[in-house]
Amino acid sequence: MYKIILVTLLFLLSFVPIFSQNDSITFLALGDSYTEGTGEVQRNGWPAQLVSLLNKKKIPVASPKIVAKVGWTTTDLITHINSEDLQPSYDLVSLLIGVNNQYQGLPLDTFKAEFPALLETAIRLANNNPNNVFVLSIPDYSVTPFARFKDKKKIAQELETYNSIIEDVANQYQVQFIEITELSKKAAFNRSLIVSDSLHPSGKMYKTWAKKIVKKRY
Repeated sequence: MYKIILVTLLFLLSFVPIFSQNDSITFLALGDSYTEGTGEVQRNGWPAQLVSLLNKKKIPVASPKIVAKVGWTTTDLITHINSEDLQPSYDLVSLLIGVNNQYQGLPLDTFKAEFPALLETAIRLANNNPNNVFVLSIPDYSVTPFARFKDKKKIAQELETYNSIIEDVANQYQVQFIEITELSKKAAFNRSLIVSDSLHPSGKMYKTWAKKIVKKRY
């Protein structure tokens, strides 16, 4: 009797998918403080929360490789990608960059030249498959307490220009563009969406971004 039960269990288990680390989707997140999750623990950043949501949907994704730091411009990101030993074998690559170009008042032409180059690199690192890449719009920090003594209208208008470029380039390269700017504006009315530095998103905000990515891609 026990032998029959054991054989039956082994038979049933043979149909259960078992994912090893090698079977998991590999994820590379490129960007700046918004991808690093400045002011938050890493598990509360949107890349980690995206992985968690996908794993709950039985889509096995490995812990993200994050190449992103606070203050990085497109030039900084290019420099650090080149210094990393990144192999063109990622199943999923994200790109969120540009806010520091705007904040530092860098020439728009620099962004116009470097963002397409970064997207080309992202595609190359994603097995040369544009379908494996997605681009996020730049959040609008003009609504945060950090910007209360700054020209909010100017910030919002300039970020709108940057996001228009990002969307156009993404479409040109047939890469999915995911708009999160409107979600970021909710921080104007909800302080819990911002961490203690009065600028960067909280885990609660990042969760809304991760949910939107899942909704748009899966």
